[in-house]
Amino acid sequence: MINKKSDHAFLTPAVVLKAMIYINILMFVISLIYSGRNMTISLNPFFAFTPSMDVLNFLGASGRLPIVKFEAWWSLVTANWLHGGLLHIIFNMLALRTVAPLVMEEFGVCRMFSIYTLTGISGFLLSYIGNVDLTIGASSGICGLIGALLFFGKSRGGEWGKLVYKQTTGWVVSLILVGFLMPNINNWSHAGGLFSGIFFGWMMGYDEKRKEIFFDRSLAFVFLSLTLWLLARSVINGFLLIFT
Repeated sequence: MINKKSDHAFLTPAVVLKAMIYINILMFVISLIYSGRNMTISLNPFFAFTPSMDVLNFLGASGRLPIVKFEAWWSLVTANWLHGGLLHIIFNMLALRTVAPLVMEEFGVCRMFSIYTLTGISGFLLSYIGNVDLTIGASSGICGLIGALLFFGKSRGGEWGKLVYKQTTGWVVSLILVGFLMPNINNWSHAGGLFSGIFFGWMMGYDEKRKEIFFDRSLAFVFLSLTLWLLARSVINGFLLIFT
């Protein structure tokens, strides 16, 4: 499934997935380096290798605090690529590695990235509305991908559609349980990502409805350029702030 070709030979699902995971890992490593002695190292897996909250703030954490205090609306994009601990990023990257290939198979590479970006923004926007002070993590966009698959399974029907719908329903139940049982889970972000994923999945359509067109590729390119620019800007500004 992961080897499905896109319209561009170099833009394969495998390459896109690896790039997304590597960017998440890179931003996590940078947050630890910038944290220095302020990084939390604990035997408790929930707090092992936790970056400084100040560092996460200027790297692009979202929520009511950075948006109200610093007017950092751009954090709605960057927060989707930051993580608050080793366990946090491991869980999210395993989830992304599981969910993203199926979305790319049914929606295409470009629509997958656009859905991931838009639902990440939606999840963090709902977090802001819900008065969450500080929030980060790829789970907002991952929940959006799950929402898109939920729509796909229900819309397509048939044996394959029912199988996808059953699988994604199980993921949703797991998300709800994790949200209530584990500490520091942003359920606003998960809900915003999930429901916006259903909406954007419906709005963008999947391959059996229509193939990806120039607009889909252009939209993904805009989101990719914006994401890389915002992340690079926050990393450079952070470097100048800490080391100069």
